[in-house]
Amino acid sequence: MSNKFKRICLVVLDSAGIGAMPDAPDWGDAGADTLGNIFRSRKVDVPNFQALGLGNIRPLDGVAVVAEPTGSYGKCTLRSNGKDTTTGHWEMAGIVLDKAFPTFPAGFPSRLIDRFVAETGVPGILGNVPASGTEIIKELGEEHVRTGKPIVYTSADSVFQIAAHEEVVPIDRLYEMCEIARRILDGEDKVGRVIARPFVGGSANDFKRTENRHDYAIPPPSDNLLPLLKEKGLDVVCIGKIASIYDSIGVTQDLTAKNNDQTVDQTINALNSESRGLIFSNLVDFDMLYGHRRDTEG
Repeated sequence: MSNKFKRICLVVLDSAGIGAMPDAPDWGDAGADTLGNIFRSRKVDVPNFQALGLGNIRPLDGVAVVAEPTGSYGKCTLRSNGKDTTTGHWEMAGIVLDKAFPTFPAGFPSRLIDRFVAETGVPGILGNVPASGTEIIKELGEEHVRTGKPIVYTSADSVFQIAAHEEVVPIDRLYEMCEIARRILDGEDKVGRVIARPFVGGSANDFKRTENRHDYAIPPPSDNLLPLLKEKGLDVVCIGKIASIYDSIGVTQDLTAKNNDQTVDQTINALNSESRGLIFSNLVDFDMLYGHRRDTEG
């Protein structure tokens, strides 16, 4: 790290893309343009981003080109084969994947589900389809409450997600199920993440996911930015879900944050500390609450 900087703060606006990459159709994302669609759909006041040079990257409705931007600007294309959270964040740390993590567009094969049921001791599972997390708890949540069967689902990303009502399956038990699933999903079945998705509510009309989500990633290759900084005696302060994406390898401090407001507060706290090195945070609500739902208002 150059002596010019005491530290660098890297903040990921999760899912805030600036246009589709050439391989977007391969992942079902043809025409993806999150920022472009947001600015086309409504007036958004972003004076700081505009001053930094956001409008200089490409035309965006309501965002002016500035003659003397206050920051450096640009857009990047992913070199790795894949499009999920793990792939993108790993590449930020210098890890380029030639082979994408496996996805399961038709659901998980019975050999995996049967083993999951046997090793967890659950009475069976519900779902086993690609789905929106909010929609599947609305669809299957009441049956889950009646039967005690956890809801298993996936998405276009390489994920094995387990949803359960906190009053039916205690959080510690849900986390235990995820740890078992993480162990089972190995070799050719090694998904990028296993995710605990707890929810609460009394009926399908008011089921709501809680902030007790927990991600179980696979360990990254050791040769990447985070452990390198740590080995050099620098701080690696991770906020929100960042540490879990790297399996906490190379992380010197993991600050808990369950939503965007908490992440911003923790990032400010880290900036006000005496840390030297990297502060790395992720504004997860942009993706978790709005991005997957194509919610431009959010």
